[in-house]
Amino acid sequence: MENKKAVQLKNFSINNEETAPLTTNQGLKVSEDEFSLKTGLRGPTLMEDFHFREKMTHFDHERIPERVVHARGVGAHGIFQLYESLVEYTNADFLTAPSKTTPVFVRFSTVQGSRGSSDTVRDVRGFATKFYTDEGNFDLVGNNMPVFFIQDAIKFPDFVHALKPEPHTEIPQGASAHDTFWDFIGQNHESAHMVMWVMSDRAIPRSLRMMEGFGVHTFRLINADGEAHFVKFHWKPKLGVHSLVWDEAQRIAGKNPDFHRQDLYEAIEKGDFPEWELGLQVIPEKDEFKFDFDILDPTKLWPEEEVPVKIVGKMTLNRNVDNFFAETEQVAFHPGHVVPGIDFSNDPLLQGRLFSYTDTQLSRLGGPNFHQIPINKPVCPFHNNQRDGMHQMAIHKGQTSYHRNGLNANQPEPAPTELGGYETYQEKIEGRKIRGRSESFLDFYSQAKLFYNSLTPIEQQHLRDALSFELGKCKSVMVKNNVVALLNRIDRQVAEEVSDHIGAELPEENLEVKSDKKSSALSMANTVSQTDTKCVAILLNGEVEDEVLTDWIKTLAQFNINYSIVAEKIYTINHVLKVTDTFDTADSSLFDAALFISTNSKVEPPILEFIETSYKHFKPLALAVKDNKALERCRVRLDAPGVYNLSRSDFPPFIEGITQGRFWERQL
Repeated sequence: MENKKAVQLKNFSINNEETAPLTTNQGLKVSEDEFSLKTGLRGPTLMEDFHFREKMTHFDHERIPERVVHARGVGAHGIFQLYESLVEYTNADFLTAPSKTTPVFVRFSTVQGSRGSSDTVRDVRGFATKFYTDEGNFDLVGNNMPVFFIQDAIKFPDFVHALKPEPHTEIPQGASAHDTFWDFIGQNHESAHMVMWVMSDRAIPRSLRMMEGFGVHTFRLINADGEAHFVKFHWKPKLGVHSLVWDEAQRIAGKNPDFHRQDLYEAIEKGDFPEWELGLQVIPEKDEFKFDFDILDPTKLWPEEEVPVKIVGKMTLNRNVDNFFAETEQVAFHPGHVVPGIDFSNDPLLQGRLFSYTDTQLSRLGGPNFHQIPINKPVCPFHNNQRDGMHQMAIHKGQTSYHRNGLNANQPEPAPTELGGYETYQEKIEGRKIRGRSESFLDFYSQAKLFYNSLTPIEQQHLRDALSFELGKCKSVMVKNNVVALLNRIDRQVAEEVSDHIGAELPEENLEVKSDKKSSALSMANTVSQTDTKCVAILLNGEVEDEVLTDWIKTLAQFNINYSIVAEKIYTINHVLKVTDTFDTADSSLFDAALFISTNSKVEPPILEFIETSYKHFKPLALAVKDNKALERCRVRLDAPGVYNLSRSDFPPFIEGITQGRFWERQL
């Protein structure tokens, strides 16, 4: 089926690869583009050089303000296909017509770093999806974590100021391991749940293709009869939810700071299109107060055991952008961009975002007409009486630009609900004007405990290690003590271990939440694990047998496993195979597994380090070594889980190891 957004964008595309004369922006052909106009060859440049002035002026104004948060991102185009009609819950066209294919644009991002920061920092990841529906654009502006740090939007500037680099030094970049962030956490216990997520492995995803997405907030679905249901949106990756280990993330930040965006780009270019299924958690309005948490609290999730996720459709990203700035940088998301059948709840954080996003686009994109930028335009027509403003691209014809009018028969005219006009849900509201917080929002610790209880022992250890690292970077004793006091309200063991590592004071009284409640959906150990699109480093040391190497590579290809051949230098092995990386350019952290093939009795230190680091990061490791003495200096237990001696076993067990991914038994 034709992708309406792709067709629309073609109308704005300019192909500079075609043969064409160089011109100015006014269409004047240019005969010289290397030298400015001067008085003599060694004289001053003349002000009348209009070509130089135009070229330099444009260059001087090429940059726009970067996003305050989510500045570093990467985007891709795709489609959404509904599995079955949701007419029971909503009259949104794209959620009730399974025969329709809806174009989408997705932007993934980190939160705290600038555009130049690294992809693999410990951070929340933005997961924003723009649906170009036939009724207008619907933006699902979420994260890879289902909760947030604060409950009320008025605290968002405070939170971001604390999270960002400290103002007196502009340090650290793209990192939360500093005093002001943890001072905020210690002073604002509503952040307890979110901090547990950010200190978990969820904050260092293996790939953008392998992380969940959440709408975070509670929205409403409204059906044709005006009946409302509360809803939370989920994206479930078909490849499963997988992470890096912390040492790996740090190494990648130095070896390839563009690791995640490159991974996404290359997967789409190869045709390994990333896929997510859309899931909905739905609660009838009558059950709003049925749970032991407030369903409007953005620091709380709805446990899937209590509110199951209904899988309703699939999103596939199948096309990279043609121009990063024009599409990824200029795309403007807004949680207030909704369509008939979708409405808001009284989540106080969501309510504030409905103001903030319009406001920030005005500053970042230069005025009120940012919706006319091609990547932001809906695929359906839009007509209204809004005129003029900076960067107005349309030529509006006619005498009138107001409602109501008689000179133009009151056109454009509001559409009644039965013809698709948006109608806000008529919620009954009672109460006094007040600045405050509902008592139902005051439980800060029980879901933080729920999350921690739900993790495996390895995941729990990683979380404690992350806390020790982050707080160990703090200078203030007060900040450390306050955070340990917060941890003491979540889990005593966590507080004890972290306080011991960072030299902080442990409260005498154990105030932890007494709960053994768990949710299996919160542990990544329960995710899908497969071979698809994983990448193996094939390490060569000496001459290799072409036939054996070719057979192994064919087996990898059968399981859709990517590979790179790494050796001391780049060279062609045969008419098909070529060494693509050297030990100077490659690193074990960039791969999911390693296959070491050696015919030499000596292994150089860079190769040993590659093997040892793969082992250290719990990855599958296959060894085809003619002389066992070659690995005498290698700090690897050859009988450890996930280590395969190919001289004694077949290749398939290695494939099974790649499917499993990590062998945490080595740490235990």
